[in-house]
Amino acid sequence: MTQLTDQLTLGLNAPICLTWEWTYACDLQCVHCLSSSGRRDPHELTTPEMKDVVDQLAAMQVFYVNIGGGEPMLRPDFFEIIEYCVSRGVGVKFSTNGGRINAENARRLAALDYVDVQISLDGIDEATNDAIRGEGTHARVRRAMDHLRDADFGSFKLSVVMTRENVGQVDAYEALAAEYGAELRLTRFRPSGRGIDTWHDLHPTSQQQVDLYHWLLARPHVLTGDSFFHLSALGEPLPGLNLCGAGRVVCLIDPVGDVYACPFVLHDEFKAGTIRGEGGFAAVWQSSDLFTSLREPSSPGACGSCGSYDVCGGGCMAAKFFTGLPLDAPDPECVFGHGEDALAALAANGGAVRPSMTADHSKPLGVGRRRIPVTAL
Repeated sequence: MTQLTDQLTLGLNAPICLTWEWTYACDLQCVHCLSSSGRRDPHELTTPEMKDVVDQLAAMQVFYVNIGGGEPMLRPDFFEIIEYCVSRGVGVKFSTNGGRINAENARRLAALDYVDVQISLDGIDEATNDAIRGEGTHARVRRAMDHLRDADFGSFKLSVVMTRENVGQVDAYEALAAEYGAELRLTRFRPSGRGIDTWHDLHPTSQQQVDLYHWLLARPHVLTGDSFFHLSALGEPLPGLNLCGAGRVVCLIDPVGDVYACPFVLHDEFKAGTIRGEGGFAAVWQSSDLFTSLREPSSPGACGSCGSYDVCGGGCMAAKFFTGLPLDAPDPECVFGHGEDALAALAANGGAVRPSMTADHSKPLGVGRRRIPVTAL
């Protein structure tokens, strides 16, 4: 695994995992939304442009893409593009809030090959979930899950962003996924998008991180997408590659065609180019200055004296960037507390400079947006 990881840090001819956000439109205003979605961007890719991207990915032999948003099912051409992906041999895993998965759409999805559904539920109960995702969302997700089960869709994924409010519910989540024959996928809460404003109140505590590490270690069947590689510094590495794959094995295409190194860092500093430029996506992936620099050996910086650096790699680039830490600083959730010390030092010197997103597509107050109260423990 170590040799493979070393090879992957140098980058591949095509990404293993490509996240492709189809729209910034969303009928929810989740407090941790990584892309600050809500309103559609008028410059979003057209249907022909979307199909052209699919053709490019097929030519690069990209095996599958993670489709997100916003809510991708709000695009009028959603099924047209999904079916085109399948016809070109590009598998699809798409994330949804479940609002558009009625009985008819569930049957239509079940009839498609190479399509996987990842449905978001951020609290096992209504009170926990709806405080994050909005009133009534828990009930509609459960209805969507029922529709998928009734349509014999198969093993969809139940996706949960871990917060200090729901991390204690992991056993119940495991049982719920088993009830539906679904796979459980837990992901880390990054301070991206609207999460910049809620991360300090909602990210799991140090003890909760330790408890989660041991829970995941005992359950290799629970999917994480390498979200928690910073926890591997606690001992035995968690299953997976355990590295930051930004610009090496992963990247993101946003709804207007801009390409970013990481799905969680939608900021001009990490924008590598655009698929609307000469050479399309392949030119950005293979030749952009940003991706070239990310594939070069990096300095451990402040983590150089830590014996666990080879395991955790210094942690998550997005978590550092949006909390105001330098990229060679410890992860803000470093299991040894070094990130907390670094944040405290910043605060003592006038506070961290926390970059904002490149664009905020949140619905303005008074036009459907509602502030959701968050309880800090």
